[in-house]
Amino acid sequence: MKRIALLLLAVLLVLPTAFAKKKKDIDRFPDGTEIPEWFRQTASVDIESLGKKYVLTDYEIFADGRLHTEEIQALIDQAAANGGGVIVIPRGTFLTGGLHFKQGTHLYLEDGATLLGSDFIGDYPLGKTRIEGETCTYFGALINADGLDGFTISGKGTIDGNGLRYHKQFWLRRKWNRQCTNKDEQRPRLVYVSNCKNVQIEGVKLQNSAFWTTHIYNSENVKLLNLSIYSLGKPNHAKGPSTDAIDLDVVKNILVKGCYMSVNDDAIAMKGGKGPWADDPTKTEGNGKNENVIIEDCTYGFCHGCLTLGSESIYNHNIILRRIKVDHATRLLWLKMRPDTPQRYEYVTVENITGNVGQFIFIQPWTQFYDLKDRKDPPMSYSDHITMRNCQMEVDNFFNVRKQDDQYKLSNFHFENLDIKVKKNADFNQSYVDGFTVKNVNVQKQ
Repeated sequence: MKRIALLLLAVLLVLPTAFAKKKKDIDRFPDGTEIPEWFRQTASVDIESLGKKYVLTDYEIFADGRLHTEEIQALIDQAAANGGGVIVIPRGTFLTGGLHFKQGTHLYLEDGATLLGSDFIGDYPLGKTRIEGETCTYFGALINADGLDGFTISGKGTIDGNGLRYHKQFWLRRKWNRQCTNKDEQRPRLVYVSNCKNVQIEGVKLQNSAFWTTHIYNSENVKLLNLSIYSLGKPNHAKGPSTDAIDLDVVKNILVKGCYMSVNDDAIAMKGGKGPWADDPTKTEGNGKNENVIIEDCTYGFCHGCLTLGSESIYNHNIILRRIKVDHATRLLWLKMRPDTPQRYEYVTVENITGNVGQFIFIQPWTQFYDLKDRKDPPMSYSDHITMRNCQMEVDNFFNVRKQDDQYKLSNFHFENLDIKVKKNADFNQSYVDGFTVKNVNVQKQ
């Protein structure tokens, strides 16, 4: 009996430790909540399970250089009317304007297939949409999916925005009007997903967008897997202005995994609204928060920001950037603090990053097209619970942060296990942040 009692005591002593270890190993969001299993499910799209295949060439839509918008749209409509199916782009280059997918329809691009966007803006119909933090009338994208459940884009082919003419026109306009906005020079996005759920975009190349490349608005449970997103163009071509790789705009549960991104603007940009009353639903339309976003196992080439919060963003919660390789990006983490917009960026974690960037962390006021409108008191903004850890990098500047207490408050930052080699500025002023914890941070000037 004594031996059994001792054995039971030993078990009781071990159980709490084992339970604690198991609990510690659970993958969690920055606010401590458990990350759901959904984020670990990354099975490829099975087009065999998605219904009938509608191959373009079977319906006399050929890669002949002619514009086929009406014929491809009619095929999408036919598939939807027949209960759904997959629009298959076979090998070759097929020219089209804006396409609008319907419930039950999907897009698949075979290896060697290219869906090429028209470079005439008139081929992208106007409609109510979301752009630059506002709900307004603007041009549709090349690929549009609105109000769909279960929409997929997959394959090994390419969606090409044919953006060179748009880019040249934009820079020409900027020469005579420095205040020209992105919307002033009319350009289509490449992929626009709005009011959707359970979406997967996988495997394809998204390139040469005229404007933002992938824009996800007011949607949840969206996975972007193993994409190649590129918009720098060929040597001596005009750089693609505002060709963000992925814009996340009022979203929940987003996984970006295994992607390559190299664009002439931000790679991942968190949107959600802008303006002095952006957080007031009685004065604005369609604004909201972004929550539960994981970007992992990606590779970055050149971009302005690997992870950028703002400039059109009011509330971001539980954002993770992890296991990333970076080569010549301008900024790793960029918090755009817009003085005419109330903003809260909280529970953001950047971890396990290698490579080189210009700025490790960059926090400054963002005043482009500043407009306080009829508001008399500029809104206060906040960045809280920002964690950067387990990074080994070469940078130009480590801590490029402006203290601006009359515009925004920085609090509860945590830096841990950072091995940073700095070319220019290694200054690190912890007093800029209220509640700054630092553990095993090695910043060396080269």
